[in-house]
Amino acid sequence: MMDPVCFTLFGWPIYWYGIMMLVAFLVALAHLAWLGRREGRPPGMASEFVVWIMFAGILGARVAYVLGNLRFFLESPGEIIRLDHGGLAYYGGFTGAALAVMLFARFRRVPLWALADWITGALPLAHAIGRVGCFLNGCCYGRPSQAPWAVFSHDALRQPVQLYEAAFNVALYGLLLWAWPRRRRDGDLLALYLVTYPVGRFLLEFLRGDERLHWLGLNVAQDYSLLLLALGVALWLSPRPARSFAHGAADRPA
Repeated sequence: MMDPVCFTLFGWPIYWYGIMMLVAFLVALAHLAWLGRREGRPPGMASEFVVWIMFAGILGARVAYVLGNLRFFLESPGEIIRLDHGGLAYYGGFTGAALAVMLFARFRRVPLWALADWITGALPLAHAIGRVGCFLNGCCYGRPSQAPWAVFSHDALRQPVQLYEAAFNVALYGLLLWAWPRRRRDGDLLALYLVTYPVGRFLLEFLRGDERLHWLGLNVAQDYSLLLLALGVALWLSPRPARSFAHGAADRPA
């Protein structure tokens, strides 16, 4: 099992998890700035947008994680603010980020579905980096396994499910990057994400070995995966305006 502490600074431990979260947001910012330039979006809009997403996403992810481990946090309330120790639930972060996208679209008066497509392309790449952080931190670990590639974690050899999900997200990022210039309607990229990621997450949850909340015979992440999959199908089938090229045609398919 790797040491979750990367180094110490003036006696204060700096955790791999926090470092990887920072890297994830910086990579998301670079991705949004790149696509923003191609679409002719205003300078600085990407950094402003990432600030909204970062705060709303982290807040939503932390709230969901605390609620999912409420007994522990009631016994150790001081741990609630210790984000450097890990403990962010992705689907809680996704919900918080979705609310931030809606508020940002209203505040800046930009089309909601086009804005959603813009951030969606960055999600799996940032998520992949975050899952590597989970692996380094030792959280979100897998079931015991005797596979040759099993890793030692929590007193047993276990499936490196964090790395499986990281690899899945990298592949999904490639798919969304390919689909970006080929989408015909605003919102198509978000719909593609919602019919793809939840399927992988649903299956990978069977390999998780950490404590999971259950509801209706599945764990809560699997329940939420099915909900998002249904929303993705509904969004894909819904009538929406054709994609606008008002910001520029640099990413128009050849």
